[in-house]
Order: sequence, then structure tokens, then C-alpha cells
Amino acid sequence: MNGHEAADAEPGLSIQVNALQAMCRQVFGFRLAMIAIAAPAALLNANPGLGQRLVGAAVVVTFMVSYALFRDWERFGPLLLRHPTLLAADTLFGSLLLVSAGPDTTLAYVSVCTPLLAGIAYSWRGAAVFASLQSLILVVVQTALPHSTAGPAETLLLPGFCVITGAVGSTLRGLLLRFGTATQALTAMRSRLAVAEAVSEERARLAREMHDSVAKTLHGVALAAEGLATTAAAPAPNPALLRQQADLVARAARRAATESRALLTDLRGEQAPACADVLTELESRTRDFTARTTLKATYRGAASAPPLPEPVARHLLSITEEAMENAHRHAAATHVDVTAEIEPDLLRISVHDDGRGLPPHTALDELRRAGHFGLVGMVERAESMGARIRIGRGAGAQGTEVVVELPLAPAQSPPLPLPVPERRPRDVGPSAAA
Repeated sequence: MNGHEAADAEPGLSIQVNALQAMCRQVFGFRLAMIAIAAPAALLNANPGLGQRLVGAAVVVTFMVSYALFRDWERFGPLLLRHPTLLAADTLFGSLLLVSAGPDTTLAYVSVCTPLLAGIAYSWRGAAVFASLQSLILVVVQTALPHSTAGPAETLLLPGFCVITGAVGSTLRGLLLRFGTATQALTAMRSRLAVAEAVSEERARLAREMHDSVAKTLHGVALAAEGLATTAAAPAPNPALLRQQADLVARAARRAATESRALLTDLRGEQAPACADVLTELESRTRDFTARTTLKATYRGAASAPPLPEPVARHLLSITEEAMENAHRHAAATHVDVTAEIEPDLLRISVHDDGRGLPPHTALDELRRAGHFGLVGMVERAESMGARIRIGRGAGAQGTEVVVELPLAPAQSPPLPLPVPERRPRDVGPSAAA
């Protein structure tokens, strides 16, 4: 039998080895309990004088050895698992109990712990070797006793128990190893699923950022440039209009560069700076939207907001721009109202248009399957920053309203994690299927 069989006979890593060592230590605890329970009866049944002293000495020595192994298992346990000869020495030393007290006393049942420990530590080969060794010792002691009246059944009772406990120990070892292997496989599967989910979320985030920020801004640059080219090709170009359109193209290009840098900052994992005033930027983008699309958009409400982290500010601006673009492209609206309100612990931004409103009975899953990611991206952005979003008809007689509510941390305390939002908006439809 290989001395290293306890640690590497079957596939298993540290979690399996630790479980086996813990089980072996419990066997020594079980042996201590059996010695403590059986010792009084053995002392009472021993012959007075020298017999009682021999039994007492054997009980004390065996108990102290077992207690030392149980208490300092971290020190002695690995040695015992690597060197089966130490367990053989312990077996021979424990035979003092059999010789002194006799195999017909309750202390003799302590011997069944040895094959149990061997089965757990050294698999079925170790269990077979030590069960045979312990059984041989029991039979020799039984037959060597003078005036022994035990029959064959009584003589083979304890050896049979040794064989049974050895098989039990080997079975426990197999169960522990299989459980450890299954645990490792489950952990590996969870890790792969977590990686796949992280990759999927990152791909969705990049697609959302490209759809809502850089791609949309570049589309605006293209429209503004086309308008500039049309004005320049007129028979009598208006210099003021040319300057206005050129300025619009320049602002849109700068915004595209800013959004690209922000996206690269996210990809590199760098800490983005706080946005100084998201509402000032929102008001500016509302004016640019009117100049670019000729759809009148009006900003009302607070002029400034507390500084927000740059990713949060970008999400708010993207949701607002997406709502305005949806009103322009899909709702046949004539006017868009953008409103910002600040409460002590809440920032609320609303975008309401007077268009034809949302078609009924349409869910986000249907939009995602159809390849329309405008509303889907808005909801995902709100979830990512801990905000609540409501998309529906609103208070007006017609049109669509998008309301985003972002909790604000108190200015006197450090920022706290934002609460997890509801997974689905209360009222969602596909009018913004951009």
C-alpha cells in the first residue's frame, strides 16, 4: 500500500483532503468517548491489585495518545495520513487494552475504530489491511487467554465488526471524494456561467452605448452636415444660417468625441470624474435637438443639480435624448417638453411629447426580439444606475411621457449604494422602437 494514498489515491483537491482529515479527527473523538464510557466497567471487572493497575495504565495511556491526536490533529494528522506505519504502531499499542482488560470487556470495542480510520484515510486497501491486522490481534488474544470459554461466534464477533467498520470507512471516503468532485464541478460551472453572463452584459452595454450615444450623435452630425451642404449650395446662401449650421456640426462632433472618450474610459476601467452640472448639459442638448430636427423642444425646471458621477450623468442624458429622438422619429409629435425637478433626495426628469402615443399590449421582450432596442436600452440604463423609469401616456390627453427618478444621497454623508430598481417599468410600449 502506498503511503501517500490518503492524499492522492483518488481525484480531489484541498477541499476533499480537508474533509477527510476532519472525518479522521472525529474518529479519534469517537474513540475517546468509547474509552471514557467503557473504562469504569472494565476496571470493576478486572482482577483486584495488579489486574486493575494494568487496565488503568492501559486506559490512561491509550486515552492520552488519542487525546493528543485529537487536540493537535493539524500537527499529527498529516503525518498519520502520509505514513500508515504510524497507524500500525497505534494499533499494536492499543492492543494493550485487549491484553490487560480482555476481549470480552466493553473496552475491546475501541479496537473497531482502527479499521474505520484506515478506511477513511487509506481507502479500501488500507481498510482491508488494518481490518485483517486488528482481527488477527483479537483472535490471538482471545485464543491465548487461559480458561477461555468463548465459542466460535463470540470469538468472531469483534473481528466481524472490524471488517464492517473498515467497509464503512472506505464507503465514507468514497462519498466524501465524490461530493468534493461534484462540488468542484458545480463551482467551475458557476464560474463559467458567471463569465458568460458578464460577457453578455458587457456586450449589451457596449451595444447600448453605441446605439444611444456615439452612433446617434454621429447620425446627428451627418444630418447637420447635410443641412449645411444644402444651405451652402443655395443660389444666395445666408451667412448667418451657414454659421449657425456650422456651429451645430462642430458642437455635435465635439460631443461625439466626448462620448467616445467616456466609452473608452469605461472600457479601460478608469475612474470617471464627476459631472459638474448634468442639467446645464441637458438644457444645451435640448436646444441642439431643436436646431437639428426643427421639432420644438422646451426645457423647464431646475437650472442645476448636485454633481453626479460621470456614468450616471451620461445615462440620464442618453435616456433623455433617446426619448426626444423617439418623439421625432416615431411619434409624429409637434412639441416636446423636458422638465427637471429636484427634491431633497430625488432628481426627476420627464420628457413628454404630444404625438400619437404608445401602441397597447407591447412588452420589452417583444421589442428585444424584434430588434428594437431604444426602450430596452432606456430601461437597462435606469436599472444600471439604480433609478426608476416609467414609460407611458402620462398626464396629458395624448402623447408619451418618459419619467426617470434618481435617488440622491444626502450632501452631508458619503454616497451610498443606490437601491435596486424594479426589473420592469410600470407601463412600457414600443413607440420608441429606435
